Amino acid sequence: MSFHTVAGQDKAKRILQHALQRDTVSHAYLFSGPPGTGRKQLALAFAKALLCERAADDACGACLSCRKFEHGNQPSLLQLAPDGATIKIEQIRQLQRDLGYRSAGEGRKVYILEQAETMTLPAANSLLKFLEEPQAQIVAILIADNGQAVLPTIRSRTQWVPFAPPAPAELLEQLVADGHSPVLARAAIHLASGYEACAAIIQEETFAETRNVVIQLGKESLTRFTAAMITSQQQVFKANAEQRFAHLLPLLLLWYKDMIHFQAGRQESIVFIDQLEWMGQHAYARTPAGWVSCMERALEAQTRIRAHVAPQLAFEQMMIHLQEG
Repeated sequence: MSFHTVAGQDKAKRILQHALQRDTVSHAYLFSGPPGTGRKQLALAFAKALLCERAADDACGACLSCRKFEHGNQPSLLQLAPDGATIKIEQIRQLQRDLGYRSAGEGRKVYILEQAETMTLPAANSLLKFLEEPQAQIVAILIADNGQAVLPTIRSRTQWVPFAPPAPAELLEQLVADGHSPVLARAAIHLASGYEACAAIIQEETFAETRNVVIQLGKESLTRFTAAMITSQQQVFKANAEQRFAHLLPLLLLWYKDMIHFQAGRQESIVFIDQLEWMGQHAYARTPAGWVSCMERALEAQTRIRAHVAPQLAFEQMMIHLQEG
């Protein structure tokens, strides 16, 4: 684990490595950005560099501290995650006790607190008191999906480190370079933020099959209503329905969007790149406004499902509306 092993996030790396180079490390950092953007990996790389005995802008990987880190037995690193849905005050108190005990020895201590925005108010206030009286040898790394959701008084006592999703083209290139299927990678980069999250989607057992089902439904939904309904019954709402359905509507929306890209000659933006021949024969069956209407139907079905309408009912009603035009 080092800065070089974390993909992208050049701005975040610059902030942290400049602090290491200039010996101006803050007592607390807030890593803010969507899951899958390398926040935890960079937090670990930073912690490893902070604890490295050679005190450079990255971990050496060879000293005793680095070797302990790599083997998972570095006592100067503490990690804390939510207990259930939230981080509770007792967890913060235990963290403070552990750090107080370990601070008796020499050297820096680092703690990583994941999903910091889930802290209960008592837990956040307890951590705030800890941050208000920083000990020089303790560095806090807080990770949050949305740093603005963290208590303002805690935010004001941390160094903000932003994490942004990489550009889709960059992400696609990296996934393909690492051996992932190009057609699956093209879809995954529109469903998640960051390399790790996209790679996890690609590796899901049902993802490739779900993509194939979407292609079948996309072709059938406009002119072969009965066939589309049979496909939905046989392929969507039986085996592994929950896992498959999570990606099905977002992918179907991308399918309809591809028709607009094809009409506009934007082939580099097409997700279902292996279906160009079919698109050449059918993309002009509807106007761009017609395809936008199809996308709106898919979005409407997603909204209804989030409002607790039965997924099968929402999906079937969407298919009826698509058929009506």
